[in-house]
Amino acid sequence: MSRQKRSWLAGIAAVALLAGCSGGGGASKEAEGAPASGDKPAAASEAGSFPDYSKGFPEKVSLDIPVYERAFEGWNVTDNYYTRWIQKEFGDKYNVSVNFVPITRSSEVTDFEQLLASHKAPDIIFHYDMPQALAYYGEDVLQELNYDEVKNYAPTYWKNTGETIEQYGTIDDKPTFVFASRPNADNFTTIIRKDWVEKVGMKMEDLTSLEKYNEMLKKWKEAGLGAAGGSLIQNSFNYNYAFRDWPIDEKYRALYSDLSVADFTTADTERFLRNLNYQYNNGLIDKEFYLRDDDSKTKAEFVAGKTGTYSTYLTNNTDVFGATMKNNADAEFAILPPGAGVPEGRKPQGRAYWPFGFIMGINYESTDMERAAVWMYLEWMSQPENLFFLQNGVEGENYTLDDQGIAVRKPDYKGESVLAQNNNKDYWALVTETAQYPDAEKTLEANKRNWSPPGQEKLVDDLVKYYEETSEFRTPDALFTVVLDSVNDYKADLNVLFQELYLKVALAPEDQFDKIYEEAKQQYLDAGYQEILDEKQEAIDDGKYK
Repeated sequence: MSRQKRSWLAGIAAVALLAGCSGGGGASKEAEGAPASGDKPAAASEAGSFPDYSKGFPEKVSLDIPVYERAFEGWNVTDNYYTRWIQKEFGDKYNVSVNFVPITRSSEVTDFEQLLASHKAPDIIFHYDMPQALAYYGEDVLQELNYDEVKNYAPTYWKNTGETIEQYGTIDDKPTFVFASRPNADNFTTIIRKDWVEKVGMKMEDLTSLEKYNEMLKKWKEAGLGAAGGSLIQNSFNYNYAFRDWPIDEKYRALYSDLSVADFTTADTERFLRNLNYQYNNGLIDKEFYLRDDDSKTKAEFVAGKTGTYSTYLTNNTDVFGATMKNNADAEFAILPPGAGVPEGRKPQGRAYWPFGFIMGINYESTDMERAAVWMYLEWMSQPENLFFLQNGVEGENYTLDDQGIAVRKPDYKGESVLAQNNNKDYWALVTETAQYPDAEKTLEANKRNWSPPGQEKLVDDLVKYYEETSEFRTPDALFTVVLDSVNDYKADLNVLFQELYLKVALAPEDQFDKIYEEAKQQYLDAGYQEILDEKQEAIDDGKYK
């Protein structure tokens, strides 16, 4: 048993240019006959002999579903039109009490760990990235699954995701995870003040490299316009991709790419930090970027006209453009070209998503009926009419249908059935990452509409264009098929240490960069990162990765 198993229980880039509670009633589920960790589900002991719950459970089942709490103003994530609709349409039909457990997006691992420790965790334990999902597996807080049971209760869901589940869901020969589907699309981007670019005598097409971008930022400073936006790096460590060599070396990539532990010691990171240090010392980025530890803070700087870039998910109901124009009616916006974050001679590399969205395991304390209710919930949500309703709302209120059968949103609708600012995604992301229609062209058109803020439709055209232009330079991280004990043991402490050390290097006087960085690298290695590299190298040598 690993050291982690013996213990019990944790902003995408510092520079914006690099774009890219209680569970139910709060009672412990231990007394409800939950299977011991690692046991096969009792209801699945004989393949195919699963209880029939199609007419509802014989007794009330409490189904606790995690949902991201994103602090949208005026939005109650656990009690709104759609949570009540879910209860009426699914819960009441099957004798299930559907309870939504808020998980703070910026500190989701901490939230899950605290809920697990207090026996109040939801029935689904999810994460977007496999290293953290493997960490939950390594902590013995997930049940071993029987995929025949999933097929039995959720045939539509399995049809949509089964191939991915069978390819990636088994760890140490134990079926462990199920997934949401992930169509090939992404609406995360970086917005830039186009009017600022033009005020300093440049054009968007001039921003072909990091050097050109820095030149423009210097002109912004001299003109008294503002600086680039920035945020504290936390929980996601893909900041140095544009500073890497191309083409990639697969084993090098497997060794150093990890979303749960920062790469701090490579030449790639040195190049990234040297640029960040230059930008900071020359006043080219937000001087207090390290205080911007959640989206609302970086957004506030952009809206106030203090910064000229802001990284965000582009949606048709975002308020960032209107809020910015209230402060400056002449503000104009563009998508920052991908080349603007890339040093001359390098490629606009990025992290490609794995072919799945949410990675989901079942809480080890969930009962057989609660687990069955999870599969039935995923099946219910996979029905096109239910998914469409969650994604679009009420016809005639939230939207109308055009002659192509695509929902046309009413951007000014503020009634009871108003959607969350991310189009209710935090509810339907359990089954898919993006809205889909029967064919690719209609899906793209629908996505563009969902992503297009009124009056800013050209932004989405550029977003899609840049996404397609850089597709060959997006590659996925390696997916290890064994638990890396050293990652689980050291990641929490290393993440804290990384923030301390990277800021120490980034904020250092330019003439002290080399000395401070060398000392910081050694401190990071000595604190456990060397052990992680050694264990990863052994797994790579043994072929224990995909």
